[in-house]
Amino acid sequence: MQERTQPVNENEVVLKLEDVEFRRNRRVIITDVNLTVRAGERWVLFGPNGIGKSTAVGMLATRTYPSEGRVFILGHQLGKYDVFKLRTRIGLASADLGRQFPPFEDPLDAVVTGLTAVTGRWQDTYTEAEYARARQLLRDFRVGYLEGKQMWRLSEGERTRVLIARALMGDPELLIMDEPTTGLDLGGREQVMRTLSRIGREDSRRAVVLVTHRLEEIPAGFDRIAIMGRKPVSVEDATGDASEGGAGSHEHADGIDAAGNPSAGTIVYSGPLEGGLTDERLSDLFGMSIEVERSHGRWSAYAV
Repeated sequence: MQERTQPVNENEVVLKLEDVEFRRNRRVIITDVNLTVRAGERWVLFGPNGIGKSTAVGMLATRTYPSEGRVFILGHQLGKYDVFKLRTRIGLASADLGRQFPPFEDPLDAVVTGLTAVTGRWQDTYTEAEYARARQLLRDFRVGYLEGKQMWRLSEGERTRVLIARALMGDPELLIMDEPTTGLDLGGREQVMRTLSRIGREDSRRAVVLVTHRLEEIPAGFDRIAIMGRKPVSVEDATGDASEGGAGSHEHADGIDAAGNPSAGTIVYSGPLEGGLTDERLSDLFGMSIEVERSHGRWSAYAV
C-alpha cells in the first residue's frame, strides 16, 4: 500500500451525523452527536468504556437506527434506504460481527462473504477470481494458513486479522474497525497495529473509522479524532429539586442523572488528533490528572 498523496475533496461526505440521539428502555445512551467524515479521512472514535461508542458504531454500520436526529451514510439517510445495499459498500470488523459466524465456518468463506455482507455461506456462490482475492487478503495479513480451518478454532489475533481481511474484501468506501486489538497479547496487538498502520497510510479515497479506548492503539496514519465524553448534567436535572433560577441551578453534577444513571455520551471534541489528545482534555474526560506522550509515532497516557 502506498502512502496517501491525493487531496481530499471536501464535498465528498461519506458519513454525517446530525443531532443524533439513541435511547434504550427510556434511557438516553448518546445524545447531541454531530460528526462529518469525508472521503479519504482516517478517524479515531475515542472514549472511555461504556460511553456509547459501540452504539454509535451500530448506526455507522447500519445495524442500529437513531431515536432522534439523522444519519447519512454514503449519501443516503439511514432508515430511508435499503440497508442491505449500503452494507455491501461498508467494511466492518468487530468482535460482535465475529461472534455471528457459524463455528465451523472456513475462514476463507468468512472473508469472501464480505462481498455480500452476510455471515455464513449458504446458497450463495462466488467466482474463482473472488476466492483468489480472498486468499490474497489472508496472505496479506499473514494468515493464509487458516484456509480449511474452522472459525471457532482461531486465536483472537487470527480472528481479528480474518475480520479485517473480510472488511476489505469488497474494497469498501467506508471501513469501520471496532476495538480491533481487544483481547490480544503484546505480539498479537503489534501485528494488528502494523496492519492498521498500513490501512491508515494507504493511498485511497476510502474513509476509515477506528474505535478504541486506548491511546496506545491509535495507529500511524490516523490524523483525526472524535472524543466521546459524558453530557454535562445540571444540578437541577440531577436532583430534580433545585428551585427555578436558584443558586446552583446552572452548576454541573458528576455525570449522574436523577435516576442515578451515568449521563448520556456525546462527542466533546472532533478535529485534528493533536488538538484532541491534550493533558487537559483527557484529564477532564477521565476525572484524574493525565499526562499524554507521543514517541515513535505512537501515543500513550499516564495518571500523574
